[in-house]
Amino acid sequence: MTVLHSAPKFASNEGVIEAVSETISVWLIEAIEAHGEVIFRVERDAVDKVLRILRDDHAYQQLMEIAGVDYPSRPERFEVVYMLQSLTKNHRVMVKCSASEDTPVPTVTTLWPNAGWLEREVFDMYGVTFAGNPDLRRILTDYGFEGHPFRKDFPMTGYTELRYSEEEKRVVYEPVVLAQEMRSFDFLSPWEGADYVLPGDEKSRGAPAVAEPKTTEKPADTGAGKKADEAAAKPVGGAAPAQKDSGKGAPGAPDPTSKEGGR
Repeated sequence: MTVLHSAPKFASNEGVIEAVSETISVWLIEAIEAHGEVIFRVERDAVDKVLRILRDDHAYQQLMEIAGVDYPSRPERFEVVYMLQSLTKNHRVMVKCSASEDTPVPTVTTLWPNAGWLEREVFDMYGVTFAGNPDLRRILTDYGFEGHPFRKDFPMTGYTELRYSEEEKRVVYEPVVLAQEMRSFDFLSPWEGADYVLPGDEKSRGAPAVAEPKTTEKPADTGAGKKADEAAAKPVGGAAPAQKDSGKGAPGAPDPTSKEGGR
């Protein structure tokens, strides 16, 4: 039996921008609706004030996520995105602010305790700092890691590797050493490829180019005709050999045995 619930799967965005913009207009830069999401772009130094108003006055109780984005061509290359959810309204909004390496973003750990871990992740991956975070340490990369992996200018290769030394009881940097078996290449692998045509690849290049289409002008060209019909009418094998009558009847069934196994 299908049960229909009175609450919609997602609440409507109608009227949300107008209601929220009126209360945060002092710090609001832009308010738009894109891809079904309501987005507010606010001043960086006031992001904690805006999020407090959304929590206390508009019932967006939960901080679901803090994400970072890197735009290297912008003067303030980083964008911090806060995703809030209202359990009572069944609705979500996003708040964005821009930052750079030298412009810290106010922490929101005083509003939501889980923001501490989320801010540490953005700091670790992008290098964005959060003023007031009581424990702003790396959370995903290893001890002594240099750089921020999610920056679009982060190098993908290097000449040193980092590992924990059980002998020295600390993290050490060493030159990268590749074992000889790691240097063998599988040219049949689709990830590496080969400079020659592999068997079967010629079929994937489409139909072969034919200068003139091949046509048949008479039945003999295709193997058909009167002679072929006569050959097909002949039996493939001879008749079965005739059986001779020996005058003896067919053998009968064996005598039944007793329960003890004798006759």
